[in-house]
Amino acid sequence: MKRLNLASFVVFSISLLFVACSKSDSNNNSKTKTQLITQASWKFSAASVNGADVSSLITPCQKDNILTFSATGGTGTLDEGAMKCNAGDPQTTPFTWSFTNNETILHVSTIFFTGGSSDFTIVSLTETQLVVSQIVNIAGTMQTAVITFIH
Repeated sequence: MKRLNLASFVVFSISLLFVACSKSDSNNNSKTKTQLITQASWKFSAASVNGADVSSLITPCQKDNILTFSATGGTGTLDEGAMKCNAGDPQTTPFTWSFTNNETILHVSTIFFTGGSSDFTIVSLTETQLVVSQIVNIAGTMQTAVITFIH
């Protein structure tokens, strides 16, 4: 009986070793946050405050904006999309961007949403989705908003 337990333990240990090795190999091929944020343009998808959907509070002229982050020089553009909030605004506005605080904060040089700021806390960043949060002023009350962008 002890030999069977010892053999099972050896087989289990070897299996665990192979799983651990293959996992670390795949992590070496993962993209950096810079690669993920710059690989394609981003469009608004959703916004929530305290878990409640507040997408309807964001004006349509802001929802159709397209954000593009360039991999070189920390620059980007905000394209107004089909609807402009102010007819006299340029179609595209350049901005600068950077990651700060160990790539947990996305700092941009322009404000993307009325009542917001230029710093976003990165909630998650994947191949297809950018989820950020920031403190926003909603009707005179400071609230934490979670905003989702997609490709």
